[in-house]
Amino acid sequence: MHDINRVRDHFPQFKRILENNKSIIYLDSAATSFKPQSVIDTVSHYYSHLSSNVHRAIHPLSLEATTLYEGTRDKIKTLINAAKREEIIFTKGTTESINLVARTYGESFLKQGDEILITEMEHHSNLVPWQMVAKKTGATLKWVSVDENGELDLKDFENKINAKTKIFSFTMISNVTGAVNPVEYLINQAKKFKTLTFLDGAQWVPRCHTDVQKLDCDFLAFSGHKMFGPTGVGILYGKEIHLEQMPPFLGGGDMIKLVTMEETTYNELPYKFEAGTPAIASVIGLGSSVEFLKNYSFDSIKNHEYELTQYLEESLNKIPEVIFYGKPKKRIGAVSFGIKNIHPQDAATLLGKWGIALRTGHLCAQPLLRKFGVTSLMRASLSIYSEKNDIDELIFHLKKLKEFI
Repeated sequence: MHDINRVRDHFPQFKRILENNKSIIYLDSAATSFKPQSVIDTVSHYYSHLSSNVHRAIHPLSLEATTLYEGTRDKIKTLINAAKREEIIFTKGTTESINLVARTYGESFLKQGDEILITEMEHHSNLVPWQMVAKKTGATLKWVSVDENGELDLKDFENKINAKTKIFSFTMISNVTGAVNPVEYLINQAKKFKTLTFLDGAQWVPRCHTDVQKLDCDFLAFSGHKMFGPTGVGILYGKEIHLEQMPPFLGGGDMIKLVTMEETTYNELPYKFEAGTPAIASVIGLGSSVEFLKNYSFDSIKNHEYELTQYLEESLNKIPEVIFYGKPKKRIGAVSFGIKNIHPQDAATLLGKWGIALRTGHLCAQPLLRKFGVTSLMRASLSIYSEKNDIDELIFHLKKLKEFI
């Protein structure tokens, strides 16, 4: 049973009272999630009791920090069921994880005549890096079309993936529409052509069980700040066979074994890809967020969000002025919409004054919005701590907009 009151008690952000004496109605979790007190305390403990670098010293503070830092790697390995802890690379976020693979694997192994396949629903972080690699290597960038409901055109996918497709990079859940892609089917089709698969799991991992060995994907990226962890830390999972072949992304301390003035021998996995002082506090805080997630089964999280997403869509549908942008049959966590004759920015400004936080703009997905025929929209997104009252408050205030605009 998903006891929403007990869940919300973990998040001090809900205790804040805004200047207008309003409590926050937070409907922007797809951008970043709230942080539970346990994660905040963990980060605070690092700075107040340790505040030491990792992997570099043998004094007590460094040893303890290193143990906590590496402990998070083990927790992430277990969370996504990676085969080895060496397959877990810490980055700044999903964006850096994608860039890492695009710039190292892509630039090393792609060539003219090869094809990179993405989809029309991608976040810019899973589009721009592949554009850059295509220009640099001469490879061709192709994309799978999205239909009017915001779902992948699977016929188009089947027509475009072929023996020339060397890597297929796609989001598991759209950050705009909440559309859940048929991940297993897409991976299995790619394998028929020996195409590597890169999964953008930023919206998936916080709410759905993830088993990279069962999925048999080649790469997976996700972000700590979307799964109740600190900002500034992300995760790249990669199969060891690929990571071993890839050159380092950045050069510097900790990613080396031996350095002379003439040449450098690189460190073993995973440290080959973790140059310099990492985001230590954020990584340790991420470990605490994984512990927080253990309090709930992914089935309960997913079912709670599926139910709320359906309620959100049904509630919005009762307002005649609402325009939906994408109505996928299977969606979770996010609904994007507009209000006739009201600009999204104007609507969001007023909603914000009433304590309602949601996202407006192009959502870092301009090609998809262009497909919908708009340049800006509103998105309400949900999480483990969202409740029906949040949606009721949104609907109540959406109906009031016409009185003020």
